[in-house]
Amino acid sequence: MKKLVLAEKPSVGRELARVLNCYRRETGFIEGEHYIVTWALGHLVELAQPAAYSERYKRWSLRDLPMLPPVLQQEVIEQSKDQFAVVKSLIERADIESIVIATDAGREGELVARWILKLSGYQGPAHRLWISSQTEKAIKEGFANLKDASLYDNLYKAAESRAAADWYVGMNVTRALTCHYDAKLSAGRVQTPTLALMTRREDEIEAFSGRFYWTLKADFTQFSASYYPTEDSIRITDEATAKQLETSLVGKSGRVVSLETVEKSEQPPLAYDLTELQRDANNLLDFSAKQTLDVLQALYEQHKIVTYPRTDSRYITTDIVATLPDRLRSLQDTPFSPLCARFVKEGFRVDEDRFVQDLQVTDHHAIIPTEQRVDLGRLNAQEKALWELIVLRFLEVLSPDYVYRTTTLTAEVEGCRFKTRLTIGVEQGWRNAATLIGKRSAQVSTGDEDEASPALLGWKEGDEVTINSVKLRKLATTAPSRYTEATLLSAMEHAGRFVDDASLKKRLSNGLGTPATRADIIEKLIQNHYIERVGKELVPTPKGRELVRLAPEELRSPELTGRWEERLGNIAEGKEDGDRFIDDIKRNASALVAQVVSSSEVFSPHFPDAKTCPYCKTPMMKVVDEIGQNHFLCQKLSCSYEEMEVKKRVPKPQEQKPAEPKKNVVVKVAPVEADATKKRVVLKKKPQVQAFSLPDDASATYTWETVIEVVRPSKLAYRSERSERTSENKGGWRPVAQSQHLVDQTPSGGGSFADFLKANEDRKKRDREKKRK
Repeated sequence: MKKLVLAEKPSVGRELARVLNCYRRETGFIEGEHYIVTWALGHLVELAQPAAYSERYKRWSLRDLPMLPPVLQQEVIEQSKDQFAVVKSLIERADIESIVIATDAGREGELVARWILKLSGYQGPAHRLWISSQTEKAIKEGFANLKDASLYDNLYKAAESRAAADWYVGMNVTRALTCHYDAKLSAGRVQTPTLALMTRREDEIEAFSGRFYWTLKADFTQFSASYYPTEDSIRITDEATAKQLETSLVGKSGRVVSLETVEKSEQPPLAYDLTELQRDANNLLDFSAKQTLDVLQALYEQHKIVTYPRTDSRYITTDIVATLPDRLRSLQDTPFSPLCARFVKEGFRVDEDRFVQDLQVTDHHAIIPTEQRVDLGRLNAQEKALWELIVLRFLEVLSPDYVYRTTTLTAEVEGCRFKTRLTIGVEQGWRNAATLIGKRSAQVSTGDEDEASPALLGWKEGDEVTINSVKLRKLATTAPSRYTEATLLSAMEHAGRFVDDASLKKRLSNGLGTPATRADIIEKLIQNHYIERVGKELVPTPKGRELVRLAPEELRSPELTGRWEERLGNIAEGKEDGDRFIDDIKRNASALVAQVVSSSEVFSPHFPDAKTCPYCKTPMMKVVDEIGQNHFLCQKLSCSYEEMEVKKRVPKPQEQKPAEPKKNVVVKVAPVEADATKKRVVLKKKPQVQAFSLPDDASATYTWETVIEVVRPSKLAYRSERSERTSENKGGWRPVAQSQHLVDQTPSGGGSFADFLKANEDRKKRDREKKRK
């Protein structure tokens, strides 16, 4: 008898098969003496589309909303049905004694496996592999300590409840918005509040009206100091006051009223979770959130040199502490080797009050290196850059505090206070790790050295000072910055700050979405043309801003997610029944649909560079595709016309040279003398020169011409063609009126098959008659 191991991805399945001594490769699985390893392709099963419940749901209509099937069904994803058939056939084999669920150790990984087993009809024993890294050692330890799958039943119920809730709300509100406003609009409990964060920031930027302010810096010969009109601000808000100070303070004397030196320490940053790593990778490496996750997945699955990526924890558990020396030894032959060797020999910091926190780790601990030996030659540039960030943070966590000394001097001249500060590092501590590879730490230090002169240390309280000159600067307040992926990830993670209700703030401790889904949410907003990347900034489009305006208020706020996540957490812990949660979700979906349908608003986005649709006369949205071509999309769903601008290289028309005047040749017959000798004239023909052409005429000049091509015809044109069909011409369609937006095509006549046969016979008859002639 054998055990069937179900992994989530082929790459993970192949690695599990290698460790379990499975070497006979077949289509979709690898078999060994004791185990058979197979895999999903991510998801193999999904919730069924609305049409599976009723024929009337095939057509989108407001009268069929809300759609509230009593129980949601699952169905096999069409693109991966072959692999599902492989898994199902293995489950049904007589020699399979049990199943080992080896999908990703988390809520969504549990859902992947359970739905496959459910649709396959499996009722036998099942065990759970729960590991945080893909090293051989971790896999062997995991299989030696398999858990009973029933221990994770509540986690599965929470995952299934989350999927059902998203279906009921997402499907119903999306159809309601789309049908009511005749525009392709989608909404969801994570997507919509995330989009609302960006549109709210855009509103703040447009409403911003800047103000001028002034700063004044005085030169005291041996040091410079800034004027502080208030205790903690250097801004002078009144121009007259600033000008008066500029002229009156030069040459005036005062004294040092305070000189204070304080020694401080700064603890190392915590290890990375996925969101923090995505944020730093965006800031330092220009990686998108999705790109970071993809590269990180390769470091985890293929190279096996980092631990599980999709984690929301920045801590490790007590049992990981004993493995830290082996993780340090795996980093030899890398630029970090000197520090790692010193840590192994002399010891390193294990902060049990801060870094080692069993209660702060739910499914997986922080992202740290594994015990796998690192071969940098196998990593591409992106993998190496991201790996360096992870290892650098890991070594910083194991390092001592950064200790620095700050000296603050305060001088008073004519009743005006001036301050300057000098910070000097005493012990670099965790900041030393970055110097090994010649880079700055991703962690911004509060104790960075200031540019004040070390001569500051030679002064003492009561010393007289004189202002030699002053520098006045006029500045302006700046508008709020647009979100980048780094700052948006932070906003999603800490969404509670945008909620006023204190209890809901606590519920939103995990933020909008999960670390594993936030990157996909951002990409989905871009694909739906709700936001666009402009450099590093994420800018909401007019369509995205209009969607937020029209979406129900409850969906625009992070509060809905806060309430859901709290209840889903209770379901995972066995504190709440999933059926009661779903009943509440159904009532909520009905209320949201009613709110959309009762609205009297109109979908009217303002596109600054729009064209007018030639069919429905509404503005079309301009979208630039991945190769830089302009597309124009009609936003009216009942039309859906789309065209594309294509640049073609065409030769310029050649200038005609003026024709030379024709010469009249007059032939005169010369008289022949009687005794003249006759001459014989022989005409020789030159050999015929074969015609040839160059592939590209060197003398020709070319230009680029923009041509409009239809990507998707208008539904209105199709309907008009159908309406113009006549009883006398049932075999074809009447030509529609030509539009300047349509590509010219060679017209062709239609006809029945008999017409084509008759035309063929007529052609053959003409050919025979020509041959006779």
